Amino acid sequence: MRDFHGRVAVVTGAASGIGRGLAARFAAEGMKVVLADVEKEALVLAAAELEQQGADVLAVETDVASRESVDALRDAAIEHFGRVHVLCNNAGVAGGGGGPLWTATPNDWKWVVDVNLMGVVHGIQSFIPAMLDHGEEGHIVNTSSVLGLGTGGGSVYGVTKHAVTRLTEGLYYDLQAAGANLGVSVLCPGLIATRIIEADRNRPPALRDDVQPTEEMQQRRRASVEHWARDGMPPEEVAEIVLEAVRERRFYILTHPAYRARVEERMRAILDGSPPPPLPSPEAALGAVAMPARGAGDTAT
Repeated sequence: MRDFHGRVAVVTGAASGIGRGLAARFAAEGMKVVLADVEKEALVLAAAELEQQGADVLAVETDVASRESVDALRDAAIEHFGRVHVLCNNAGVAGGGGGPLWTATPNDWKWVVDVNLMGVVHGIQSFIPAMLDHGEEGHIVNTSSVLGLGTGGGSVYGVTKHAVTRLTEGLYYDLQAAGANLGVSVLCPGLIATRIIEADRNRPPALRDDVQPTEEMQQRRRASVEHWARDGMPPEEVAEIVLEAVRERRFYILTHPAYRARVEERMRAILDGSPPPPLPSPEAALGAVAMPARGAGDTAT
């Protein structure tokens, strides 16, 4: 896509972090923006701030883990703006515990898989038929992670992000076969200054485990929050990278070029049949903060 002005973008997880950055950047391009998020108060605040800047926006409280909720988002967007041109399946959560995979609970798996993977599936199934019907040029961006391209320690989060990457690759082929006028990209961000570590405020009560965080867990969480805020790339920079990628119809979007070496190492190990490459300390730190200890806090990106 080259011409964004007057087009319509839908962004999930738009109340904060990368999603909010995307919504603001699209609005700055003259797009009409539908902000979707499960966190109502933050969503209303984000929409109000964009409206004050002159943006034409619609806020829709949405739980991407629910197909019915995503269908309602689609209906609201089309009713309000007529059609959708850009879809960003961005909502995600970090969770699953900080220990080995065998310690993650069924609730951990259900929550993270339902949001990170099925949330993208729901967006694809709900919106793409309508985007195909209107026939105008459009684009889909699915948010994965550098952990969805490289490798790392056991992590429910990492598993879902690999799934999103593969899902988006499959979607690319499907759109090509259909002759669709739709581009697609998979966003694989590295360390970004978001609230992904803070509190499991968005985790449904029915999927919470009765686990009290230890003092060590709490200290680790505080350190992670400070680390992400201090060293993470601002979401506004991510949004600029995404906008240019959509313009160029670039498929893989990496925010941190340094991680390309990790991807290459993993690919070489696959072709050689060797074990996964050792984790250098920066990657290990990223993996650790992307999957906070259970009870320490999980949140939407």
